[in-house]
Amino acid sequence: MTDRRAARGGRRLTATVTDLEVRRQRALLVSLVHGSRTQADAEASLAELERLTDTAGSDTVGTAIQQRRVPDPATFIGKGKADELAAWGRHLDIDLLVVDGELTPVQQRNLQGVFGVDVVDRIALILDIFALHATSSEGMAQVELAMNRYRLPRLRGRGTEMSRLAGGIGTRGPGESQLETDRRRVQRRIGQLERQIEKMRTTRETQRKARRRSGIPAVALVGYTNAGKSSLLNRLTGAGVLVEDRLFSTLDATTRRLDLPSGRAALFSDTVGFVRDLPHELVEAFRSTLEEAVATDLLLHVVDAAADDPSAQIAAVRETLEEIGSGDRAEMLVLNKIDTAPPVAVARLAALHPEAVAVSAATGAGITEMLAAVDDRLTPPTADLELLIPYERGDLLAALHRDGEVIGEDHEDAGTRVKVRVPREAAAAFAPYRV
Repeated sequence: MTDRRAARGGRRLTATVTDLEVRRQRALLVSLVHGSRTQADAEASLAELERLTDTAGSDTVGTAIQQRRVPDPATFIGKGKADELAAWGRHLDIDLLVVDGELTPVQQRNLQGVFGVDVVDRIALILDIFALHATSSEGMAQVELAMNRYRLPRLRGRGTEMSRLAGGIGTRGPGESQLETDRRRVQRRIGQLERQIEKMRTTRETQRKARRRSGIPAVALVGYTNAGKSSLLNRLTGAGVLVEDRLFSTLDATTRRLDLPSGRAALFSDTVGFVRDLPHELVEAFRSTLEEAVATDLLLHVVDAAADDPSAQIAAVRETLEEIGSGDRAEMLVLNKIDTAPPVAVARLAALHPEAVAVSAATGAGITEMLAAVDDRLTPPTADLELLIPYERGDLLAALHRDGEVIGEDHEDAGTRVKVRVPREAAAAFAPYRV
């Protein structure tokens, strides 16, 4: 167990903020080693949970790791460990217990009874952070949808608890009625939000189709939270996206146009960051935003080269990309923060991923090389053709000028002889006119 004490002004995690609340909650964090999860896995996840807790507005004053074959169905960490940590929590004067895992309603309620403080799991913590950082109407609707989906099954515990306290016969009905009323209210709100987000998704898809018709390639910046995607977009386009050394500081997609070294334009979009065990509720709720990573020509997978375990972060991002249907997209790894990462760590990553490019969004190092690589990846394979186009097929000649690169053009008796470079997949359409 680790004791960490701190006191700073700021926002409380689970309570409503008022002008009178200036003390940050004091949080005890607990993780569980079970199944195939190792001690190292738990330590890495706990370190990330501490950063999430700080981002949500609470100070970590202690951490603990418990080992069990399987999570305890009543308290997750076991009754004996819960009693031990509760005593330690009273010594630390904690306001909050944060569990590195997903709690059932029963586990959460039992832990609250043992500790006498608010208890949240990893999912609730991330939902709280998303609620804090959502600014657009779409982002706020997506967060509210995820929260309601998370809360709905947890309404059951409230109903049975009300029945027991009320004494059962003669009083159970009102408790159940209230439970059903709450459940219907939440389900109704979920339906409203789903329809609202679907309309937004349709609008976003219309915009994407318009971009595809324009022929401008799309590039989506994806990566682990705090990998530096927003900083990179700002460096490339001057987008002015908020940049903070906090997890999930960017939730709303931002798209900017950029001219590549060849002179062709591309659209670069920032996306929400990923994290280990990103709650399924959030993946589903943010699916319309995450579709920016699906309907794209190239994924720029931004990696924090200074992270403790960048390979695990790469794996977590790719797992989420598979979940949203973007696993088959063309991908280019961008090793960011080389200005702060140890050179040996950058060299190790470059050896593991020889196709990657190394950059610093902060200093601009490597940006020119990265853009040249993006330009090459977005340039479709071409075929050089020599064609004789009949004069009555002026439409074909116009299409060649519009969609290809005309290298030479001569007018002959039988038609216009042209030397042209076209996308390889379009070459077959001109086979009858080849000379």
